[in-house]
Amino acid sequence: MEYEITNQPAFAELVLTLDAGEEIRAESGSLVSHSATVDVPSDTTPALERSVSDGNAAFSTTFATNNPGMVRLAPPFPGDIFHYELRDETLYVQSCSFLAAEPGIDFDAPLDEGETFMECSGDFLLELSGAGLAFLSSYGAVSVVSLDPGETYLVDTGHVVAFEGSVEFEVTRSDSVQSSTGGRGGLLCELEGPGTIWTQSRSPVALLRWLLPNVPSDE
Repeated sequence: MEYEITNQPAFAELVLTLDAGEEIRAESGSLVSHSATVDVPSDTTPALERSVSDGNAAFSTTFATNNPGMVRLAPPFPGDIFHYELRDETLYVQSCSFLAAEPGIDFDAPLDEGETFMECSGDFLLELSGAGLAFLSSYGAVSVVSLDPGETYLVDTGHVVAFEGSVEFEVTRSDSVQSSTGGRGGLLCELEGPGTIWTQSRSPVALLRWLLPNVPSDE
């Protein structure tokens, strides 16, 4: 598989060129276009992905081809795209920042039922593990923070893109962070190194907080 990230940094797209027999697993709403040679199997989504998604909607779609073909993907928010190569390790990713992954990567939901990582409905923390390339996106610009062993860093969960499995994390409600409904008590993530964190300069939660008061009421 070959890939190219175009239109960086503000409106990035991911262009994947698949050889015969190759597959790519992509976030289900990210498709822009694909070659006629590329197939979308009718149901390739494990039950786990349905259980962590909103309702029965599939979180990801698998694109496969018996002949060389192209798939073009784009994230839901304007921003950048970058890749991370897993080497039999774990990477935690905000679900709305996941774009695509090679078949050697498994999905899981590390938080227990009832635990929340982000205040946007349908978004959750995703655990990627195994070996292969993962493609992630940011809302706005992406920044990289490297933590030494024992070093801690606090991030509003709406600005978290991903962090390595070596990083310990705890999510709490903080009066210093505004919730998506406009009240106090938003979600803050405390991360402890060693490891790398990726953050984004814009927050979907902040966008939601701006939109909600401006949505016309039926009343």
